[in-house]
Amino acid sequence: MDVLDLTFDVFDNSTDFSDESGEMPDFDFQEPCGRALGNDFNKIFLPAVYGIIFMLGIVGNGLVVVVMGYQKKVKTMTDKYRLHLSVADLLFVLTLPFWAVDAAKEWYFGGFLCVSVHMIYTVNLYSSVLILAFISFDRYLAVVRATNSQATRKLLANRVIYVGVWLPAAILTVPDLVFARVQNLKSSNFDFMNDSMETTDSMESPHFRTICQRIYPAEKSMIWTVVFRFQHILVGFVLPGLVILICYCIIISKLSQGAKGQALKKKALKTTVILILCFFICWLPYCTGIFLDTLIMLNVVSSTCELQQAVEKWISITEALAYFHCCLNPILYAFLGVKFKKTAKSALSKSSRSSQKVTLMSKKRGPISSVSTESESSSVLSS
Repeated sequence: MDVLDLTFDVFDNSTDFSDESGEMPDFDFQEPCGRALGNDFNKIFLPAVYGIIFMLGIVGNGLVVVVMGYQKKVKTMTDKYRLHLSVADLLFVLTLPFWAVDAAKEWYFGGFLCVSVHMIYTVNLYSSVLILAFISFDRYLAVVRATNSQATRKLLANRVIYVGVWLPAAILTVPDLVFARVQNLKSSNFDFMNDSMETTDSMESPHFRTICQRIYPAEKSMIWTVVFRFQHILVGFVLPGLVILICYCIIISKLSQGAKGQALKKKALKTTVILILCFFICWLPYCTGIFLDTLIMLNVVSSTCELQQAVEKWISITEALAYFHCCLNPILYAFLGVKFKKTAKSALSKSSRSSQKVTLMSKKRGPISSVSTESESSSVLSS
């Protein structure tokens, strides 16, 4: 989970609070720029959004996996990419309930699940974006280099995708394995003086909150944070975004030429533009937010408390928007395809015919055969 770094000193030990007379000066304590408002917002907003994404992602990607599994014939390159993408998105959304509980309350699931969920989250976050780049390049080869690209497309779909997508995504989980851990934080360090802590009694016995996040070495915490954020922006957005943009722009240029099949070309152009817009609408705001927050951390951009709080809320909202892309992928890359629709209809019609067959056989053979055949019908529906 890409969370903001929360390790810092509330008081600077080098500050001298005494004047020449040896007495403490009379001043009003300036509370550090707090996250209490942001945390209260996240406790409501993030669990709700993660729950919606989880349900939509499970249904959409699950249906794609089921339909692709139903296909008994050799799958095309496009089908293979769709299956990879749906598996990546499906595994990704499975981590969201853990983060929803973490945002609403705290981390209840222990150290092993903390590392495991971080690694699953990371590998599928990167793999889904990189697969989109592979899909756009495959479509470029199919449209622009249609005459002599079949062998290259097969190589990409059958071999290169593991080296170009899943291997880099797996390697990028190493920081999670090294740094992700469970930690107990005092609420005074996490929420900074929440309203529930204003009394003397609560200040004497602060509440502890269990968190699960990457904990970097204190002396180089900012360096690690900056490096991994720029890695996220570069590998998770800039590089695949450039591939997607370049490939689809060339495809649009190619489809715009000639007069044959104008209706089909117009539909293909419309779909292509939708794919480009959805990718950048989902990911650009979030990556812009973490880029700006990183510049604030590096003091490249002068910051105020209001700006920091606004950027943190922007990141929370746009991060959830970015995650909605895993719900859109089944619609954009599967349901819009004519072949997928035919396969889904074939699967449903076969299930319907099986159900009718159950009714006829139950009338002829009685209750015993009815139970047996109903079980077979259920297996068809579930597949």
